[in-house]
Amino acid sequence: MTTPSRVTIKDVAARAGVSKGAVSLAFNHKPGLSEATRDRIFEAARQLGWAPNLAARSLAGRRVDVVGLAICRPARLLGLEPFYMEFISGVESVLTEHSCSLLLRLLRTVEEEVGLLDSWWRGKHVSGSILVDFRADDPRVAAVERLGMPVVAVGHPTLTGGLTSVWTDDASAVTEAVRYLAALGHRRVARVGGAAALGHTAIRTAAFDAAARGLELSGAWQVATDFSGEAGARATRSLLSASASDRPTAIVYDNDIMAVAGLSVASEMGLSVPGDVSLLAWDDSQLCRLTHPTLSAMSHDVHGFGAEVARTLFGVITGGEAGGSHPVPTPVLTPRGSTAPP
Repeated sequence: MTTPSRVTIKDVAARAGVSKGAVSLAFNHKPGLSEATRDRIFEAARQLGWAPNLAARSLAGRRVDVVGLAICRPARLLGLEPFYMEFISGVESVLTEHSCSLLLRLLRTVEEEVGLLDSWWRGKHVSGSILVDFRADDPRVAAVERLGMPVVAVGHPTLTGGLTSVWTDDASAVTEAVRYLAALGHRRVARVGGAAALGHTAIRTAAFDAAARGLELSGAWQVATDFSGEAGARATRSLLSASASDRPTAIVYDNDIMAVAGLSVASEMGLSVPGDVSLLAWDDSQLCRLTHPTLSAMSHDVHGFGAEVARTLFGVITGGEAGGSHPVPTPVLTPRGSTAPP
């Protein structure tokens, strides 16, 4: 009988039809390879049962070297949206303290992300992952439970199953926003929301409807968008095109970039803010303080949110105390120049 020889990087390279250098580039997450070549290398490594020694030591010793984050958003939109830039900055602030890297991928569908998570975990590319933008009956919940992969879900527990989750109380924040506008005297209020398929959009939609009914508003409109400035502008233009007696006197936006776009549309249509229409943004990035008038907003510490998610993930991976599900502070109202009595 002969003893099987140990699988080496040379064997993986031969199986994938590439050089040893290409295998090294793939497993060290370096540029220079196409996605097809990278995937072929990972598949060859899985077939041969091979992993680089560093990754094997990292996982066996519970050291965290790489954390994954996949986002189903177009790259162009992600670069314009302040929320994710702030959120990722918060995540990175904690990873830096631990000499850990973030592996970020932009994808088109949740199903594509399920395959990516499987590849990351089986290939020992990450020690854990952050999951965002949950939907109802999200397939990632069952996928990561089956894999045994350490994750933190950024979403309300009603959406994230049994996964460790960190979330904001969006329902309470929406209710506060509508009550504030009603207290100013607004009886016709609209909301320009995000993508209808997202769980937090559904939570905000239900809370807006409940608040409007409870306050017996004479008019309440909701429009779903894709979070982009262009979609926010189109929704605002549609809402404000009605006659003065039939259009909303106040609009709440699901992010700040749509609120800034809405402010431009109001000016384009000859309407004053807040004289003819009040505007209220979400997230409260620096954008809200650079407009004229400055934008009232539901403010929350997005950088701190990202940092808390990263700390929680370290707790999940290492079994520390920071691994439990919990909310972060609820967004609070910051009135500025864009809201006033109708």
